[in-house]
Amino acid sequence: MKILFLLFPLILLLVQSSSSERKTGCRQRGGYCTYGRCNFTARHTGRCTRYSVCCKR
Repeated sequence: MKILFLLFPLILLLVQSSSSERKTGCRQRGGYCTYGRCNFTARHTGRCTRYSVCCKR
């Protein structure tokens, strides 16, 4: 049981780092992250997080 207290922060760090990589990857491709859907002038190119999408004009 004591090992769970050590594993929990490690898992949180891994999840947080993977979402930041997605955001920077979206920006490197010339896109931006937004919640919901892209504007009608932009197209969907991927995901930034679970609830936000990467859009590119």
